Parts: sequence; structure tokens; C-alpha cells
Amino acid sequence: MERVEALMAEVMRETGASAGLLYLRPPGDRLLWLTLLSGVSRQIAAPWSRASLDASTPVTDAMRQRGPVWLDSQEEVVRRYPQLGLVLPYDFAVAAAPFISGTRAWGGLALLWPVGRPPHLSAQQRGAVIACCRQTARLLEQASDQGSSLLPPEEPRYLPASPEDADPARAAAALGFTERLPVGCCALDLEGRLTFINSAGADLVGADAAFLTGRRPWEALPWLNAPVSEESYRAAVITRLPTSFTGTRPPNVPLLFQLYPDDSGISVHITPAARHAATEQAPPSDESVGALGLYHLTHLAAALAEAATVQDVTAVVADQIVPAFGPQGLALMVAEEGRLHIISHRGYSTEFINRFDGTPLTSRTATTHVQATGNAVFFPSFADFQRTYPDAPRYDARNAWAFLPLTVSGRSIGSLVLSYDQPRPFPPAERALLASLAGLIAQALDRARLYDTQYTLAHTLQTGLLPPALPHVPGLDVTARYQSAGHSMDIGGDFYDLIHTPSVTTAAIGDVQGHNTAAAALMGQVRTAVHAHATAQTSPSDLLARTNRLLTDLDAGLFTSCLIAQLDLTHHRARLATAGHPHPCSATPTDTPKSSACPPDSCSASTPTPTTPPPTSRSRPAPYSSSTPTGSWKSPAPTSTTPPTPSPDTSRKQRPTASTTSPRASSATPNTPPGTTTTSPSYSSAPTRDLTLLGSHARGNGAASDASRGSSRNGPGNRRCCQKF
Repeated sequence: MERVEALMAEVMRETGASAGLLYLRPPGDRLLWLTLLSGVSRQIAAPWSRASLDASTPVTDAMRQRGPVWLDSQEEVVRRYPQLGLVLPYDFAVAAAPFISGTRAWGGLALLWPVGRPPHLSAQQRGAVIACCRQTARLLEQASDQGSSLLPPEEPRYLPASPEDADPARAAAALGFTERLPVGCCALDLEGRLTFINSAGADLVGADAAFLTGRRPWEALPWLNAPVSEESYRAAVITRLPTSFTGTRPPNVPLLFQLYPDDSGISVHITPAARHAATEQAPPSDESVGALGLYHLTHLAAALAEAATVQDVTAVVADQIVPAFGPQGLALMVAEEGRLHIISHRGYSTEFINRFDGTPLTSRTATTHVQATGNAVFFPSFADFQRTYPDAPRYDARNAWAFLPLTVSGRSIGSLVLSYDQPRPFPPAERALLASLAGLIAQALDRARLYDTQYTLAHTLQTGLLPPALPHVPGLDVTARYQSAGHSMDIGGDFYDLIHTPSVTTAAIGDVQGHNTAAAALMGQVRTAVHAHATAQTSPSDLLARTNRLLTDLDAGLFTSCLIAQLDLTHHRARLATAGHPHPCSATPTDTPKSSACPPDSCSASTPTPTTPPPTSRSRPAPYSSSTPTGSWKSPAPTSTTPPTPSPDTSRKQRPTASTTSPRASSATPNTPPGTTTTSPSYSSAPTRDLTLLGSHARGNGAASDASRGSSRNGPGNRRCCQKF
């Protein structure tokens, strides 16, 4: 590891980088571990101590593309990596390069430079970075080949700047000089810990020098424990630029702290500040805007994380940005079919918005420009805006505009427009803040659009595979209910069907494992097979056996349950076959509902012609496990109670038995009419089960009696069906 440390120190010295972070990937791990860092404290680098290989960071992107990543400004950083810009809203440049040998990526290196440097690396700097990465990769490969892979430590090692040879005489003279000064001065290392303070400084802050040494001032002194203190320190470390802030020592003594950083630490000058000038000496407006903006940005990010649909995202954007970030107008646009469509707006009239909705991407406007280039455009005044776009309309008395691209993984998906009533200079910190804002919105919007697309596809798939309407059968009233318990896409694998032929009518109901598009697709295949065999008047047991062979051939990896009821209305017979599905319930006016429990394979029942009023049947099978492994089936004995009609205060706690109709299916009231034979699947009081009910009511006259079970059919074909279902 010493040789790797030497290579990192050398590349930082040759490139003039102010900070460096070196990452290694342990063998077989999907995480990058921060192994070495220099020029920045562990506290500042803590959010990036671990990075998933699937995450979007400069180092991981460099590893994926097997080449360097260069970000030359703060705006470029926040445009491509909003999370990075969120935590470090400062102006700096970043270069990242991977450690590659052969086909393996061992890790990567990130280097930072402060503001004021050239926008591009020189040939010498690029050569130094490439040489460092090649040599590091070679060392890591050699160590792995020798069976002693270089593993990252639990905590990253800090590489301090190379110390200069201290001259004792000069050190003594410097100490005497500081002690004679009437103002305070102290020194901090890059970790923020105090290494020296003179007597005047200790007197000004009201603490002993020995007590302060080795501690961070904002942690040692409660009156300095304010966000502005640590924020000024962080800004000085990252940007290497002087900064200042004021703090008030109790009872009311304002002090001005001026920070002067370099690669070895920070020198701090402490002087009394006039009471009336305390607010004037506060941190620069850029930093205060950033601190306030970060709070709102974090709040917005949390709200966007909960937004699932495009409608949710647009609601969050419209409701939070205007009050939190100060614009008087907002327009959110997405690019579709060669045009920019406005999907949300605030602070504009509908008539004004309609004039620009559907703007062609080929037109010359600020919105299409940022969409095409991916670069934000700011106009501090109307004169600036008119100079660039003289034909652009002006809404009311707006005087400043920010046009921000919505970019995800290098793709521009739209643009965000913010307008202000007063001229606005848009300092660098605010520009970075708004760029981070646009990046977060773009990611949430792209995710929501994908969700909406998947939902529409799944919903269309399922409703298209279910029967559009139940057929009319003379002498039989039929109703169906379908309600998915899925939380995400509201799709499931339950299916039902009613097939009418001249001699018999077949009712089918079943459940495919899962609540996703795969379950819905398999459900359609199973229902089609059942429908085809039922149309051919196949017996229930043979129908299930043949469908089972289809499932075996498909090898979908999902198990399915099914219940078939073949009704002969002429001879008043019902033949039932079940494969791992809850049994139906039936009842007559003279008894309570009871299960028509069949053997696991099939059963046949002969039923006399019902009298008036006809028999009643409602079912509520007990919850059954939907986690039965493929190749097995499970069907508990159903209960014989009549499910209650859901009331307003209980409908949220359990799935109602007849509250949701299948799309385009016939409707019925919760109180199913007498004479109903209900075939029911996965009813459960828990909201994690789909609900499907298929009920039939036979109309006719005759003697009323309980349905007597006939001989059961336990043929080998049906047993095979049960094994698969």
C-alpha cells in the first residue's frame, strides 16, 4: 500500500490538485471503498466513503466507460451529478480515471482543483494521471496474482501534505511575532482541528489555548456551533479561497473570523467586529443562498422521492419551487414527438401558456436551446433576455429568467423555466443550486414516466386478457367481481371466464402466482387454454389435465390454481374439478351456506331443479398460501360463513366481496340475489390478496334440496393437473 500512497502523492504534486480520493474494489464486492484521501477531511468525504458500482459518480462512470471523466466547473458537476452538487455547492473542477488492467477495473482516482484554474488539463497533467492509474493497476494486479490482494481498510487513510523542513530559529521568531500582535490568530488543519492559537486569540474567544488545541472550534465553543461556522470552513477547504464570518461571543461581543486556506491547513485571523457591522460581515451572499437553498432542496428531494406518477411529480414541483426558491413563474416542459409540451405551470395565465405548448424542438427559443445543448441559460435582466431573443414575449413585468435543462444519464428529457419580477444577478452558488434542482426533478420525472408507462401497459394487458363481458345464458344470472390487491401497478394473476355452449355452460376461476406483468401474461395464456377446451365441451378433469400440459410446456416458473364448474342446466347437474383452488360454496333457502368440498382432483354433483325462491350460495374461503412452490398445490377447507357487506369504516381494512367490477363486466350489488352459485378464489381479510368472485344464479322451479355429492373422478390425468397447478 505504501507504493500506492506514493503514486497518489506524486500525481497530486504533478497536477497541482488540491484534493484526491482513491477508491479500490475488494474482490467479489459491488462497492467501491474509499482507501486514501488527501487535501480534504474525512468528515467532508464521509458521504462518498462507499459507492455502489451501479451508482452514478465520477469514479464509477469512469470505470464503466473505461476512460477519464472531466468536470470543469461547478455547473457541470451539478448538472451531471446532482447529489454531489447538493452536498458540495462550491466551485471546483473534478477529474476521475479508472485503474484498468486487461478486462478488470480495480478502482479509480478522483482529483479536485479549486476555482481559478484553466478549464482543461494540460498534456503534462493528463499524462501524470494516466501514468498513475496504469502503475496503480499494475501494482494491484501483481498483488492479486501473488495471492495478497491490496484490500481497503475500514477507514480511509489520510495523506497529509509533505511538510517543509522547519527551521527552529524561524519557528521561534514566528511564535514571538504572533504573541506580540494585538489581534487573534490561530491555525486549523484540514480536518478543522485547532493546532495553534496565540494569547490574544484565546482572550478574544474566552477559552484557554490548551483546551482548544486539537478540537474543532465550533465543537469546543457552543456559541460558535452554528451552521455558518462549519460551512465557512468547508468552503475554504474545497475552494481554497479566503472566506469570513462573524460570531457573537456571550454576552454580546461580535468577532470577525477571516479564513485563509492552503494545501497544509487554514490560517484564521480573529478581530473584534463593530456591532452595527455584524450582519455586513456575515458570509457572502453566495454561501448564504446556498445554505438556505440546500435546506429547501433537501426537502424537495424527499418529496420527489415519494412521487410515483408524473402527476405526483408535477404537483410537487409546482407547489414547492415557487414558495421555496423565490420565482414568480414556473413552467415544466417535456420533449415528446419532436415538441416541447408544458405539463405544469405556476404564475402564468392559461392563455399565455397555450401559446407555447407544443413548441417544435427546431424553433429558436431559450427552452429549445437548453433542451438541445443540455446547458443552463440565465438572463439577469430583461435587456439581457431581449438581446439574445428579441422576438421572445414578456409576461407581465418579468425581469429575470433561468432556463434549466432536465437531463438524465446524458439524455435531455425537457426543460424548466423560472421567471422573476425583479432583476437577479444569479451568483454562482445560486446557479449551482438551480442546476441541482433541475437534476433532481429530471430524475424524478423520468422515473415517473417509466412508472406510468409500465402501469398503462400492465393495465391494458390485464383488462385485454379478461373477458370483455360475460355471455348471456338463458335461465342463468351471472355476475363477476375483480379487484387486485397489488399496491404498485394494481394488477394480479386472478382470472375468470364463463363459456356457454348449447349443451353445457362452464364457469372457470383461477389464480396465477404473482402480482406483475408476468403473472398477467401467464393468466391470459391459461384463460385462453381453459376457454378453448371448455368450448369443445371437455370434461372438467380433462380440461385441467390438458391445461396442465400446456403449463408444463411453457415452463413459466409460476404455479397456478384453478376451479372448473360445468353446469348442465337441462339435467340440473353440476360437475366440478379443482386444482389447488378453494372450493365453491352452495346453499338452499333452508340451510346455511356450505362448502361443496371436492377431492383435490374433481367431484360431480347432481342437483335437482330448484324451487322458488332458488337456493342461495355465497362463499368466503379461508386465506390460503400463495407461496406454494412450483410443482405443488395447496387448498385449505373454506369456511361457510356469509361475508358481510363492507361498511365505510371497514372497507379500508379488508377487501370487499363485491365492491369492484372487472372492466366492462356486468355489475351487481353487494347483496347477491338468491339462487347464486359462487366460485371464489383468493379471498383474504389481509390487503395482500387479490379478490375475484364469479357467481351464478339458476332460475327455475322444482323441489328444493341440498346438493348431493356424486361419485368423484380421480383419474390419473387430473392428478397430473393437480401436481402442476
